[in-house]
Amino acid sequence: MTDAEACFQKSLDVAKSQHAKAWKLRTTMSLCRLWQSQDRNNDAREALTSVYEWFQEGLQTPDLVDAKQLLDSLR
Repeated sequence: MTDAEACFQKSLDVAKSQHAKAWKLRTTMSLCRLWQSQDRNNDAREALTSVYEWFQEGLQTPDLVDAKQLLDSLR
């Protein structure tokens, strides 16, 4: 695990403990961009899909639009 991944994991842990879904989405997107740059698209797609699927409303908000675009780029 790289230092960046460790920082993202710590952020994900805090987001989870605070039930902060938007924070977890943003952190997951950042982690996925890192993984995408490392050709770890499958890991990135799995992680982001699991978070993105929580959201049933607000799919046109900037964060969710960005998440959908990132997901599409990982396919």
